[in-house]
Amino acid sequence: MTVANVTTVSGFFLLGFSDNRELQILHASLFLMVYLLGLVGNFIIITITTLDSQLRSPMYYFLKNLSLLDLSSLSVTVPQSIHNSLTGSEYISYVHCVLQVFFFISFGGSEVAILTVMSYDRYVAICLPLHYEVIMNPRMCRWAVTAVWISGGIPGSLYAATTFSIRFCRAKIIHQFFCDVPQLLKLSCSNDYLVVVGVAALMAMVGTACFTAICLSYVRIFSTVLRMPSAGRSKVFSTCLLHLCVVTFYVSTSVFAYLKPTSDSMTALDIMLSIFYTVLPPVFNPVIHSLRNEAMKTAARKLLLSHRFPGRKLVLSCCS
Repeated sequence: MTVANVTTVSGFFLLGFSDNRELQILHASLFLMVYLLGLVGNFIIITITTLDSQLRSPMYYFLKNLSLLDLSSLSVTVPQSIHNSLTGSEYISYVHCVLQVFFFISFGGSEVAILTVMSYDRYVAICLPLHYEVIMNPRMCRWAVTAVWISGGIPGSLYAATTFSIRFCRAKIIHQFFCDVPQLLKLSCSNDYLVVVGVAALMAMVGTACFTAICLSYVRIFSTVLRMPSAGRSKVFSTCLLHLCVVTFYVSTSVFAYLKPTSDSMTALDIMLSIFYTVLPPVFNPVIHSLRNEAMKTAARKLLLSHRFPGRKLVLSCCS
């Protein structure tokens, strides 16, 4: 691959984890396993919250939408990376790269929004239980979810429009396994990228505001739980602290990755950060937010034993 070739092509070249063929196969195998785990976990949550009539509360409605976002976000970057590693091809078309930036940022923004809504839902449920049904009524929940999905499109459109309005005059080599905005900015030959930096700073402030709202919700929750009888207090604390740690981890790694100065070559830190905010959250969210929930596990078992689940015989035979 010569510099002349990569500067004249219309698309980009994604430099994955290694040029070694054996390591490429290993990367594809690991990513495929992680991708399938994420798909199965999120698909189970979507299925049982849709089919089980007892899981109709706002919490499960928000969890279903979180799983839809996780499924979508995971499918934006990982399959392309697996395909490139299996085929040995590093090329991604210009249009595909634009769409990858748009959908990845959109789903990421919507995920931060839904996590903020979920923290507010828990705050109302624990701190204002007598007003819960009035505040979190079905109409309000539908409006909240609609706003979540629409709000994600705003940063996605801003990033895609500003990033691909700059002139790329350097070798179109992206030192990542997907079209990452910070890596794309390195290909600019002028100060055009400053507009994207402004968008990143604006989105960082919005993300910080959402994170602050989440923290305030959990502070109120913890203060309320401390005044409750000790029975069941540890379960609420462990669940809320786990949720707060996940949100902190996701937001902090995303903000750091998009605001830190980019290096001229791919580093281990860049790879680890990208995996932390692209691959791991959609895979672990089902376990952290849902599959630890007794009602969810009971509904999953009931669904597997019911005649409405077409693959129940295969699942039960595999589990026996």
